Amino acid sequence: MCYNRGVDKGKKAEETAEIEEFVSGYSFPLDGFQLEAIEHLARGRSVLVVAPTGSGKTVVAEFAVWVAERLGGKTFYTTPLKALSNQKFRDFCSLYGVENVGLLTGDNSINPEAPVVIMTTEVLRNMIYERSPALYGLQYVVLDECHYLMDPFRGPVWEEIIIHLPVEVKIVALSATVSNYREFGDWLNELRGDVEVVYHDRRPVPLRHYYLIGGIMVNLLSDRSPRVVEEYERSMKGRGRGGRRPRTRHLIPRRADVVERLRRSGMLPAIYFIFSRAGCDAGVAHCLEAGADLTTPEEKRAIEQQALERAAWLPEEDLKVFGFDLWLEALKRGLASHHAGHLPLFKEIVEDLFAQGLVKVVFATETLSLGINMPAKT
Repeated sequence: MCYNRGVDKGKKAEETAEIEEFVSGYSFPLDGFQLEAIEHLARGRSVLVVAPTGSGKTVVAEFAVWVAERLGGKTFYTTPLKALSNQKFRDFCSLYGVENVGLLTGDNSINPEAPVVIMTTEVLRNMIYERSPALYGLQYVVLDECHYLMDPFRGPVWEEIIIHLPVEVKIVALSATVSNYREFGDWLNELRGDVEVVYHDRRPVPLRHYYLIGGIMVNLLSDRSPRVVEEYERSMKGRGRGGRRPRTRHLIPRRADVVERLRRSGMLPAIYFIFSRAGCDAGVAHCLEAGADLTTPEEKRAIEQQALERAAWLPEEDLKVFGFDLWLEALKRGLASHHAGHLPLFKEIVEDLFAQGLVKVVFATETLSLGINMPAKT
């Protein structure tokens, strides 16, 4: 019995030393939920981490990568979106070096034999069914945005991975929006065994809700909000012909007006979600027609230089077909659209310029809706 206690103490000391060595590589102290999740991983368990966007869930995934590297194994980092995969690829390349990171999506296959591979979730599902040799030596799988399991269309992909992934591979499941996280954790435990749930609900950046009614921007939680609506309705009475109620178009501001209001309020950069490709492109066109110009001369030069350099390999006739000149003009004014209908190269340029703060407004479908670290104020 004493011998077993000695072994337990020795093992815990090793785990503590391992965690301290990892933490020493950061210039900031880790939060309690990050340390808790890391401790579970150090003890050989899988984890489900539920914490707000921007709170640092990725640090937990980085610990898994670090441990796998020390063991000579591999880590797969899965995401539901190509844009998120592209960003994680760039982030991890800066952390671990381009020679140690791979990318597998429907658009790209880069260094697939690397010890860390970023991929869309469907790619991993296909690997499992094909019994790909790439699974050999796999230590950890990170399931980013794992609440997609609840999606009626794509959810089965996550479910199939969790069920069929070899049991010796540990899972790091990350989400900001799983409401029934305890039930989710219990289900993971039934399937995988030894899964710990870590929950954190403090937002690092406060979230404020506003709405625009006519030309008025109001804080949604302000005590004044109901009165503003009543005052606006009174002011609109009698404006319709023949005593008819005014049309709702008077209440819904134009996209260019919204962008201008955000600019004057210091609320840019912004992502403007419109859940159709045509709507996103129309939003950019409307702002251009209205004369929107959100960038300085220096920013325009930087945007043009980067876009031209990245697109230099495309033939000129192809650029014309894809409307490159108009697209570049919008970029130079700080405007862009982002959706699945764009060339992968165009989407990547928009993502990079937005991340640098050069593009100020992106009209996007759900392609930018999940976990992507962009400097958006609104």
